[in-house]
Amino acid sequence: MSRLIVITSGKGGVGKTTTSINLAASLNSFGKNVIIADVNLTTPNVGLHFGAPVVPVSLNNVLQGRNKISEAIYEHHSGIKIVPASLALSQLKDMKLENFNKVMKQLKRHGDFVICDSPAGLGKEVSLTFQSADELIVVTNPELPAVTDALKAIKLAEDLGKSITGIIVTRVKNDKNELSLKDIQVMLERPIIGIVPEDISVKEALLQKDAVVHTHPKSDAAIAYKKIAAKLIGRRYVPPEDDSFFSKVLSAIGLKK
Repeated sequence: MSRLIVITSGKGGVGKTTTSINLAASLNSFGKNVIIADVNLTTPNVGLHFGAPVVPVSLNNVLQGRNKISEAIYEHHSGIKIVPASLALSQLKDMKLENFNKVMKQLKRHGDFVICDSPAGLGKEVSLTFQSADELIVVTNPELPAVTDALKAIKLAEDLGKSITGIIVTRVKNDKNELSLKDIQVMLERPIIGIVPEDISVKEALLQKDAVVHTHPKSDAAIAYKKIAAKLIGRRYVPPEDDSFFSKVLSAIGLKK
């Protein structure tokens, strides 16, 4: 059965889109048929990350009733399927948002996983996205404002009766100015399923308009995302030489198998 996973954060700028595309890329590398949908209709970024900011048919067009969802699916050279949203402000008009859940159900027929890059914040768009989810993953940084907003996103999901698979903590530097992983887990009352270190490779991948899993497969960030994806499908990913920052941090907090 296809799984629709919404990647959310509450706060913008914490690495939600980066996490979405790299989880999609990692799942795809494990042989899964994966679609990443940019459901951030007002400020989309997935197309930019993959070097396709403008496409003939977008998710906006589907929600306007002009096209079928199958016409808005594009295939990346890696095999990932992408459903971009439009950057054009004019495409925000005449969308029938009441059909959003129906469109997402149709999209699930086209892949094993649908990874939805949620809007930031807690507005109407976010509620619609959450309602379509089979499960949610919350992304945060080890900083109090980000964790506080992540908690708000969790509460909204709870109110909608949605399941939280876990928390991914990104941009971890492991310094004294960060919230500890233990404190984050206590505050959010959800398991931490992955830790992604601060890694210059992520910015380099953005400049190359691709996932860091593709551009820098041996980087600490890429290894982190592959391990999270493996956990989602009940597998364990072990790189040839597992001496990365990520591995050391997991060992320190007792999360490594």
